[in-house]
Amino acid sequence: MLTLPEVKLHCRIDHAEEDALLSAMIDAAVASVGDYINAPEPLDATAPAPVKAACLLLVGDLYSNREALVERPLSKNPTFERLLAPYRVYA
Repeated sequence: MLTLPEVKLHCRIDHAEEDALLSAMIDAAVASVGDYINAPEPLDATAPAPVKAACLLLVGDLYSNREALVERPLSKNPTFERLLAPYRVYA
């Protein structure tokens, strides 16, 4: 669904040292978004643009906040929920 080059562009990363880390974050973000919207199947390239944007947003957040401790409080990003609201299936 997300490619490493587009994630690196999104995160403004121009080196290869963290490619394995980014690949793991891509997998985690795509799985998390799929779980959040209760997707019946794994997300793939046919996912709508807002779902893809939410995955990119989550990868960026995971990358920016990859340390256990941060200097500022973390808060929910309402953009994530707004992007995914139309695609979420409530059981």
